[in-house]
Amino acid sequence: MEITELSTFAIAIMAVAIVLASMITSITGMAGGLLMFAAMNVFLPLRPLVAIHGAVQVMNNAARTWFLRGDVRWQMCIPFSLGAVIGAVLTTLFLAEVVGEFFPLLILTGLVFYTLFKPRRLPQIRLRDGQFFWVGIATGTMGIIIGVVDPLLAVFFMRDDLSKEEVVSNKSMMQMVTHLTKIPAYLFLGFSFIDNAALILVLGLAGVVGAKLGVLVLRRMEIRFFFLLMKAALMIAAVRLLFQLIELA
Repeated sequence: MEITELSTFAIAIMAVAIVLASMITSITGMAGGLLMFAAMNVFLPLRPLVAIHGAVQVMNNAARTWFLRGDVRWQMCIPFSLGAVIGAVLTTLFLAEVVGEFFPLLILTGLVFYTLFKPRRLPQIRLRDGQFFWVGIATGTMGIIIGVVDPLLAVFFMRDDLSKEEVVSNKSMMQMVTHLTKIPAYLFLGFSFIDNAALILVLGLAGVVGAKLGVLVLRRMEIRFFFLLMKAALMIAAVRLLFQLIELA
C-alpha cells in the first residue's frame, strides 16, 4: 500500500500537531487521538492514515505509560489486555461482517451520556480490577467495528477513587494494547510498516515528546481541574458520537 509523497513542510506540520495532541491526551486523559487523526488527515489518504495513526498511537501511549509507570495497576490492565485480544480476534474472524456500526455506537453513546449527565444519587461506574476483562472484550470489539475506544474507556475512569496519574497511565496502557491488536489487520490488508517506517518514526517521536510535556503539566495540575477537563473532552466526544449516529440512522 503506497502513501502520498509528503513534503518536509507537511511532515513538520503533522509533527507539531501530534506533539500538541499528545500533550492534550496526557493532560486531559483523552481527546488527543481525534485531534491527531484530523491533523494527519489533511496530508494523508484515509487508507494509509488509519494504519499510520494506529502505529503512532501505539508509540505515544507506550511512552505515556512508561512516564507514569509507577501508577500502572497491572491487576487491572492484565485482565483488560486478555479481553481486548479475545474481543479483537473474535470480531475480526466472525463479527466484523455481521455487526453494523449503529448499535455499538448507540450503546457507547448511551454510556457516555450516562457518565456525563447522571444525577448525583446514581452511582459511578466502579468496576473491580478483574472486571476490566469485560471492558477489554468490549474495547477490542469496538476497535475493530467502529475504531472508537477513547470515549468507551473514559466511562470507566470517571471515578473519584483513582488519582489523575492512575487514570492517564492505565487508560494509556489499555489504548496501547487496543491499537496493537489492530496491527495484524493492517498487515493483512497489505499495509507495509517497513516501507513507511521513517514517517512513522518521526511522527511517533513527536508523540513521545508531547506525552512527556503533557505528563509534566499533569503532575502539577489540581485533580478537580483534571476531571473537569476530562469531562469537557468527553462532552466533545459525545457530540461527535451523536452526529455519527444521526448519519447512520
